[in-house]
Amino acid sequence: MNFIERYLSGENGASVYKDIYALKDDAFNEVHFDDVLAVLTETFTRVAFNLGIIYQELININYVFKTVFDSNSDRPLLPPLPNAEELIAELEKMVADFGKIPLSLKLFYKIVGACNFVWDYETKPNLLWDTADPIQIESLDDLVAYVSTADWKEYIKDCLEYEDEVPALELAADYLHKDNISGGPPYSIEITKEDSIDALFLNAPNNTTFIGYLRICMENCGFPGASNFKQQQSFRDFYIKTKPQLKSI
Repeated sequence: MNFIERYLSGENGASVYKDIYALKDDAFNEVHFDDVLAVLTETFTRVAFNLGIIYQELININYVFKTVFDSNSDRPLLPPLPNAEELIAELEKMVADFGKIPLSLKLFYKIVGACNFVWDYETKPNLLWDTADPIQIESLDDLVAYVSTADWKEYIKDCLEYEDEVPALELAADYLHKDNISGGPPYSIEITKEDSIDALFLNAPNNTTFIGYLRICMENCGFPGASNFKQQQSFRDFYIKTKPQLKSI
């Protein structure tokens, strides 16, 4: 079977992606690319579906989302923007001197949109689940706006001065900042030197790729920090109700 047939047949997604990553540059070869693209498209279609389920189940338990939005990144769920293609093209131009945007992020913005399941601690300071690390991916328009600033250009210059630093796009606060506690650097996706199917999701726990991070999020119903509080009855009830409804990625 090809990749998409394996994926649709129910084979473990991590196993399918392991073989896709092993192709490296050949993943973009015309022999493989349509097959690889089909898998990623199905993955992000499932992510969008799962986020909708998780959001509704959180609403059902009166989870406190933000209701006042200073930007699209504040919205719990944001569908793909109508001008996503144009914004991605603009983003690619902005980062061209430093590398390439992974295909995974581009498809996330085209198929999923954005999400922010962070508890609204300004409305209700007592969090339901501490260190839950709720899924949060910045909206495309806000990302483009930030990358166009002097602050981002200065950040890139700093990265290039150190051998162990790589240019990246900041997509989410770390788990401490999400709890309104001063924390570490934001979770970011690597800007790769060449075209890539996926890339490392930097500064997040688990040392994995962007798709790997999303898989962990889906396995934990949107809260990759679940191991810190999984014994809490409120989360167990939420998890038992929600997890069977989610599609594996």
